[in-house]
Amino acid sequence: MVSWWQALTRAAGRYPWPANVLLYAGFFSGGDALQQVLRGGPADWQHTRHVATVAVAFHANLNYVWLSLLERALPGRAPRTILAKVLCDQALGGPVYVSTFYAGMSILEGKDDIFLDMRQKFWNTYKSGLMYWPFVQLTNFSLIPIHWRTAYTGLCGFLWATFLCFSQQEGDGTFKSAFTFRRIKGTNEVEKPSEK
Repeated sequence: MVSWWQALTRAAGRYPWPANVLLYAGFFSGGDALQQVLRGGPADWQHTRHVATVAVAFHANLNYVWLSLLERALPGRAPRTILAKVLCDQALGGPVYVSTFYAGMSILEGKDDIFLDMRQKFWNTYKSGLMYWPFVQLTNFSLIPIHWRTAYTGLCGFLWATFLCFSQQEGDGTFKSAFTFRRIKGTNEVEKPSEK
């Protein structure tokens, strides 16, 4: 009997694009579900479907193509090559991912001004990403096999999506707003039982 891991590995080897896209979208959608749990509200499956749609329709596919192009343009794992890939990814890929997330979510939610969230939160979110993604991609380009790179990005994107979905709904694109929200929420939860 073939284990699920062997089946997944075989599928990724035979069909790397769809396997990576589906894994990426699953992790990204899971990040949205996690931020909903952390916020303590009821599950909003429509929002999670919107996140999955943006992930499948754009982010995961772009990521797969982008990482393949980077590998063709800058092949190998020499330290200078890895640093060049990380710089290219952050300078070119990062802004595209942040912009398309905010615009894509606004389109799917039917907002009148689809660029409002992007205008208000882009720079904060991009700067927050610069504290996370260079380290993720450094590991990705140096240790992860090429056919698993998009899936690995999606795995790391689970945490990023948790933050990004919070920022899209309530935050301002900074880590500080997410941590402040958690601290205030935790304080309120402690105080509520004593008020009764």
